[in-house]
Amino acid sequence: MSELEVPTSTKSSNSAIQFLGIVTFCYLVSFVGAEGALKGLGDWYEMLHKPSWTPPNWLFAPVWTILYGMMGVAAWQVWRAKDSSGESSRKPAAVALFVFQILLNGLWSWIFFAFHQLLASALEIALLWVLIGLTILAFAKVKASAAWLLTPYWVWVTFATCLSFSIFRLNK
Repeated sequence: MSELEVPTSTKSSNSAIQFLGIVTFCYLVSFVGAEGALKGLGDWYEMLHKPSWTPPNWLFAPVWTILYGMMGVAAWQVWRAKDSSGESSRKPAAVALFVFQILLNGLWSWIFFAFHQLLASALEIALLWVLIGLTILAFAKVKASAAWLLTPYWVWVTFATCLSFSIFRLNK
């Protein structure tokens, strides 16, 4: 074995550590966003006029828990992807898009719930929606399964974008 080769057990261990780090990062962003949401849930949110198709509050936590896990797996797949020569192919643009969009995701709860900025939150989530689409396209160039793992997230944010604009419209 040459000195540049890494034993399989070390590769496996590094991969597990990378996986845990990326998934932990995703759930940390989720936690920060949830803290923002908790600041506005209750009286302020309850008094808002919402469309009849607004999901019950209890639905959001399990949906987001699943979606953040899928985001973590997708990001990990892109992070560890190799190109056709077997070299690391982390695709910096794809990773940068992912990080930017997930940070915007965590910020949305603060804008909407904590700061009560309905228009700003609607505009921010529209930007988030675009960035998720761009991230999916970037991920698809690296690892198709990673792009597919982000698709339910994009669908949910499509719904959330419509909901956000509807709440803004009903509460001008």
